[in-house]
Amino acid sequence: MEFSKRYLALGDSFTEGMGDEDPTRPNRVRGWADRVAEQLCADPEWGYANLAIRGKKIRQVVSEQLPVALELKPTLVSLYMGGNDILRPSVDIDALMQRYDEAVAKLAGTGAQLLLFTGFDSNGSAIFEKTRGRTAIYNEGVREIAEKHGAVIADYWRWREFQDWRYWAADRLHMGTPGHTLMARKVLGVLGRETGIEVPELPPLVIQTRAEKLRADAAWAKEFLAPWVKRRLTGKSSGDSLSAKYPGYVSLAPVQA
Repeated sequence: MEFSKRYLALGDSFTEGMGDEDPTRPNRVRGWADRVAEQLCADPEWGYANLAIRGKKIRQVVSEQLPVALELKPTLVSLYMGGNDILRPSVDIDALMQRYDEAVAKLAGTGAQLLLFTGFDSNGSAIFEKTRGRTAIYNEGVREIAEKHGAVIADYWRWREFQDWRYWAADRLHMGTPGHTLMARKVLGVLGRETGIEVPELPPLVIQTRAEKLRADAAWAKEFLAPWVKRRLTGKSSGDSLSAKYPGYVSLAPVQA
């Protein structure tokens, strides 16, 4: 089917949709990009493709996803990449942003509307807080690149609602279903699109004693942190065996609540 309006999502686990589990979807996740596409596809002229795969670094997004993206001739592109690079033990942010800029320049050359993301403010995160300074530098680079190429910004860093960990999945690495739902609403707002997405209702806040928190942290470290660290030490990724969710344009119907 030919679509006159074509939304293409690029990136890593954030855009693939990890944390928003849905066994009926490719790769068993839904995510904010799918939710945005569902709203856009209420207009039958819209098609949606998503090449994002968990664990991908900037080098991989550029080498594996960008060539395909250019062939797909999108009219709207969302791009988030760099989070997995920032988490490495050492990283050259300037070199990363140069590669990022070159990729955005090529996407801008298609004439598509571009949506870029700043990184999340990790203040208070057990894993990510130590990389907060790196993310702040990365964000300034993203803002400069967006201004240079006429892209719009989804400013994740400044959206303080996401500091509430009830928006996050049990792995504390990815947004959960409430987070992806809120992100989809935010993105549609940045794009100036109407949305039928309701702000999610969060579960009650659970107050833990110090002992309960220590037990919960220990269980989390065993189930999620240790495997995450092992993958990085061995150079493996949870996305190594996965393919893109939607490698070609499809129409996604909104899910009935």
